[in-house]
Amino acid sequence: MRSFRLGLTGSIGMGKSTTAALFAEEGVPVWDADAAVHRLYARGGALVAPVGALCPAAVLEGAVDRGALRDWIAADPSALPRLEAVVHPAVAADRTAFLARTQADIVLLDIPLLFEKGSEAEMDAVLLVTAPPSLQRARVLARGAMTAAQLEAILARQMPDREKRARATHILETLGLEAARAYVRALIAHILESAHA
Repeated sequence: MRSFRLGLTGSIGMGKSTTAALFAEEGVPVWDADAAVHRLYARGGALVAPVGALCPAAVLEGAVDRGALRDWIAADPSALPRLEAVVHPAVAADRTAFLARTQADIVLLDIPLLFEKGSEAEMDAVLLVTAPPSLQRARVLARGAMTAAQLEAILARQMPDREKRARATHILETLGLEAARAYVRALIAHILESAHA
């Protein structure tokens, strides 16, 4: 029997990683698009050579350097679509391999740009994690890895939260850990109950 595919999405700072970890705690296998990219960019990863062919300066010591990639994307307007044309098929293949080897009632597919890339068609349901804009901004800036201007640039490329809310099957406001944990448990129970109804 095919696993129920629950897509997890939400803009930066909304609590996707924390929510994915809560599903993992409940025994749900999780595939993470960002983690897949990190694996594919690492030394020996499938994307090192293709990315190096696009931007030789982005490969350092046999791995893709994300900082160099960001600099290239910032300097060259044609860079991002060219990079995505190489990265997205490799990430999709990684996801397909995960689904082929994973036997579970439910699998969680953590895909930040799920709606932007049209991946919701491959899901049985979509869970959107969301939070008020002030909390989102505070979370991202507290990490210390990004400036306010960089955050604004990322948000400008992402679909507005209100549009994601209109398209999601389920919505989780990530205001507190225990409430989120209770929601995750209830959602898992609901999916399993519906599957066996």
